[in-house]
Formats: sequence, C-alpha cells, structure tokens
Amino acid sequence: MINSIRILALDVGDKTIGVAVSDPLGIIAQGITTVERIGIKKDTNRIVDYVKEYECSAVVLGLPINLDGSDSVQTQKVYDFKTKLENKFRSTGLSHVKLEWQDERLTTVMAERVLIDADVSRKNRKKVIDKQAAVIILQSYLDRMSNVQS
Repeated sequence: MINSIRILALDVGDKTIGVAVSDPLGIIAQGITTVERIGIKKDTNRIVDYVKEYECSAVVLGLPINLDGSDSVQTQKVYDFKTKLENKFRSTGLSHVKLEWQDERLTTVMAERVLIDADVSRKNRKKVIDKQAAVIILQSYLDRMSNVQS
C-alpha cells in the first residue's frame, strides 16, 4: 500500500484564510474552504481540526513577500501566525506536522484569472479567491517537491 502524505496549504490574510489539501499521493491540490478570521486562538484551532481531519503530515503557508523579495507588512503577520500555529501543534500533540513556506507572489492574481476564465461572477469570486489562492500555493509546492525528488 502507498503511504498517504496529505498536505494542507494556507493563504493567510487579515480577514480570511484560504485552505487547500492535497490528494493522498501528494500530487493534486484541491480547495477546501475559506475560513473567516475570528481570533488567533479560534483560527489556529480550525487549522488543527483540518490537519486532524485530513491526517496531514505538513502544512504549507503562503509567504507574502514583495515582488523584489523583501518582506511586507503582511509577511510579518504570517510569520507571527506560523509561530502561533507551531505552539498550537505542540500543545495538541501535532508537533510531528511540518510547517513549510511557499512563495505566494502573484497567487491572488493567478487565482483571479482562473476564476474569471471559469466565468465566476465578481461577487462569487470574492467568496472563493482565498481558497483558490491556497490551491495555487499548494500546487506550486507539490510541483516543486516532485521536481526535487526527480
């Protein structure tokens, strides 16, 4: 039997968190949901729930750096979120789950294009853009990892 290596990806924003998960073989990314941000404790609890539900071995966070590679204001917020999530993983017995970064430059632009091409209305795009960005972050990560192993 092939080992299941599901990976969760997060597009962390101020108001929402886009969530995607890989298939059990770690090849294809699919969107799960967009989590409305309530507070760091509840937000990290929701992520822990998804990690447990999908039995994930890793969580990939989109790193929002500027086009020139420098940190942005949002970059620091995501660093802080990762630290809180690491602490939550330790306190809930999930310290074996790896937390990794994936450059997310232009993922929102790519997500917007995908949704426009799929003829999703502007109103509905707002609801799913972060989830679609998480899919792009995860698929980029999966593709990068498969190239490393090849």
